[in-house]
Amino acid sequence: MDEHLERWFARRTWQQPTWSVQQLRSAKHGRRVSVVLPALNEQATIGPIVAAIVPLTEGPEPLVDELVVLDSGSTDATRAVAAEAGAVVIRREEVLPHIEPLPGKGEVLWRSLAATTGDLVVFLDSDLVDFDPGFVPALLGPLLTEPGVALVKGFYRRPLRLETAELDTGGGRVTELLARPLLAALRPELAAVVQPLGGEYAATRQLLESVPFAAGYGVEIGLLLDTHTHRGLDALAQVNLGVRKHRNRSLLQLGVMARQILSAALHRCGLPDAGGAITQFRQLEGEWLPTSQRVEVTERPPMREVLSPNT
Repeated sequence: MDEHLERWFARRTWQQPTWSVQQLRSAKHGRRVSVVLPALNEQATIGPIVAAIVPLTEGPEPLVDELVVLDSGSTDATRAVAAEAGAVVIRREEVLPHIEPLPGKGEVLWRSLAATTGDLVVFLDSDLVDFDPGFVPALLGPLLTEPGVALVKGFYRRPLRLETAELDTGGGRVTELLARPLLAALRPELAAVVQPLGGEYAATRQLLESVPFAAGYGVEIGLLLDTHTHRGLDALAQVNLGVRKHRNRSLLQLGVMARQILSAALHRCGLPDAGGAITQFRQLEGEWLPTSQRVEVTERPPMREVLSPNT
């Protein structure tokens, strides 16, 4: 890294976050905090995550003012499990009902801005295993205590969870094979961001409502690039969350995800995307057969424009 990035890394990276819940409660100064979990068929993991966060919502001066599960069309018991554990559960169709919902993670994160009121918003994935509620105060720390910070990214060690084993490393394959090389080529100023695609992050509502959201899996890289473009490197911070365990996806699923991420990054770097479907191959009885899939690359406009179209 060059000297500029080294200085940013030293100033805006917390390797061992030490903020206590009580310290952060005192630092809120009237600001409200919303925690949002986007969910699609996560009945196996959503309950323990919600239950772990609920204590942060309790007491006369809670750290978390809203705990919302935004459901993306689950067909299992995700909504019932989340509600039983203590979350407010909202279906995506209930938010901005006049706008037809699109599939994708970014879509529900975008809609969550219209369903919550927090001045600060914490996003957490719903497929985490052995969830640590310390993620929440760690992500809020820089936003509540460091002037100028608008987006805080979590970083962590990511074990690769296979069906029959758990390897100590190997998760984050799309980050290492796509996102990191992409940033090195197109936005080297972000080379010191440890987990550019991580799903655990927090931001100010002011920032989130001012930028577009990629409807699919490009949402994280899009928010990172847009924050850097409009607010500068010093508006970004990152905190060490320790270990993140979640359900790892197949290579074919990761290929579709990578296509969405690439589209969002190209769009924000002013480069063309032909919009082509991704073609993948499966072997069947000794033959390699192609399957093509168009992926969701739609961009939602800044929520500020949707909620106040005449401003």
